[in-house]
Amino acid sequence: MSAVAHVVTRPHPPFAVAGGRLEVHQIPAARDNLVWLLVDPATGAAAAVDGPDAAGTVAYCEAHGLRLTAILNTHVHGDHVGINRELARQGRLAGLRVVGAASTAAAIPGLTEPVDEGDTVVFGGVAGRVMRTEGHVDGHLSYVFGDALFCGDTLFGAGCGYLFDGPPAKMHASLERLAALPGETRVCCAHEYTLDNLRFAWSVEPDNAALAARIVAARAVRAEGGATLPSTIALERDTNPFLRHGSATLRANVAAAWPGRPCETPEEIFTLTRALKDRKDYKALADADLPG
Repeated sequence: MSAVAHVVTRPHPPFAVAGGRLEVHQIPAARDNLVWLLVDPATGAAAAVDGPDAAGTVAYCEAHGLRLTAILNTHVHGDHVGINRELARQGRLAGLRVVGAASTAAAIPGLTEPVDEGDTVVFGGVAGRVMRTEGHVDGHLSYVFGDALFCGDTLFGAGCGYLFDGPPAKMHASLERLAALPGETRVCCAHEYTLDNLRFAWSVEPDNAALAARIVAARAVRAEGGATLPSTIALERDTNPFLRHGSATLRANVAAAWPGRPCETPEEIFTLTRALKDRKDYKALADADLPG
């Protein structure tokens, strides 16, 4: 059986973060995963943030003269620790630095550096901040290196992760913390789901001009096989429905979809917005119903 083609055929080019002390490279993996590679340009050392497998990351490092020295895991789903498992099967995990949540240590193959909220991870001389961002699953972590956020399956381009463990209050709190980061922070999440998320966003806030512009831009990028990521925290604040509880239009549309359900507080609005996306009514929107 041939491999399924990745939705991204033209990855985003590498970009500098932390004042140029680090680079971030994007590697498509599986069908829609995005592996983010933190690179120390002074030494060629590289740290992979998650991954469903190892082949693409290893090949990329070899092709670009980089040395994979570390893995930063955000959570323990198979498409995030698959890279650990594959490297372990190949006998290549031993000797690597593996960073992940102390609370889920038993489920992270090769873990050498258990961390939690408030801890610091130093790579390439840059101190990265560890944030516990649960809601998708317990033990989910995000990492902030300079102006780059590696947020796994918590915050997506125009969306957020499923609430496997939840509860909604926990995910809402995690998203609010990420939204409070500086607006220029690059959002490096783990999946290219943006177009689908934007379709839902338009279904609940069709008078948002910033959202309309993002949809037009994203459709053009994806039509050429490009990646819509990284985005920025500022863009997510303006267009991501799970951060838009202050929008009267979104609140009215969400409340109308759930008659009799409380939809007043930010947490209540988030809860019903997430439930509405899960209901998938928005899938009925045709491409012609979207801007651009």
